[in-house]
Amino acid sequence: MAERWRARLDHAWRVVGTGFSFAAFGIGGLLLGGLLFPLLLLVRHTARRRTLARRLVQFSFASHVALMRWLGVMTYEIRGAERLQRNGLLILANHPTLIDVVLLIAQLPNADCVVKQAVACNPFMRGPVRAAGYVANSDGAGLIDDCIAAVKAGGNLVIFPEGTRTVPGQPLRLQRGAANIAVRGRLDITPVRITCTPPTLTKGQKWYRVPSRRFHVQLEVGEDLPIAPFLTGADDTPRGDALAARRVTDHLAHYFDFAGEPSRAGT
Repeated sequence: MAERWRARLDHAWRVVGTGFSFAAFGIGGLLLGGLLFPLLLLVRHTARRRTLARRLVQFSFASHVALMRWLGVMTYEIRGAERLQRNGLLILANHPTLIDVVLLIAQLPNADCVVKQAVACNPFMRGPVRAAGYVANSDGAGLIDDCIAAVKAGGNLVIFPEGTRTVPGQPLRLQRGAANIAVRGRLDITPVRITCTPPTLTKGQKWYRVPSRRFHVQLEVGEDLPIAPFLTGADDTPRGDALAARRVTDHLAHYFDFAGEPSRAGT
């Protein structure tokens, strides 16, 4: 009986902790967008302003992860974190849970992201997006070129090829946009496998549906995937690039699907 009550209290505490974490994230976003980021606009040097903005985002995300861990909501582990301490990376990851983007960017002092045009134009977010120099997806035709330029300028571009969170119980469906960036830019890929055990904050799941125990997120940063082998036999034409992009997408689908296997998720 006592064990059952302890379990219920632990569950109730994690519901409260999760709600508090969401509230803290929202309030923190308002403070950053309404107070701190506007101050960064006083920094005249564009590159310096971008660096400060990105480090501020990293610090805020890292603080949020620390808060969730302190509250007993989650634990996490990062393997190969040293591979993220470089510049000019194209980082492609699977997207099983809402928190993985926060965890990943918390490791990157120079993270670059693709943001929706609505976010880039939002009065509260326009300043942070502009200060951090994030890529806006307003121009579909030029988006790939903008992403390539961001990586070659030394940014660490984070993209989730699925385009949205993984649907539990369904096979991964990757879009080819990330592969096209790698192929057209001749960029090697830094892959990150993400697992969450037990699954939580998945697509369509309410935040208060917390699992029976603390969830554990594992980020495994793999060795870089050279782009050259995927280009073999594909000529330097749009048709050849499309063939290479299909090869990259197929490879990534297998690579990330392995991350969802129970045998790995429990490690």
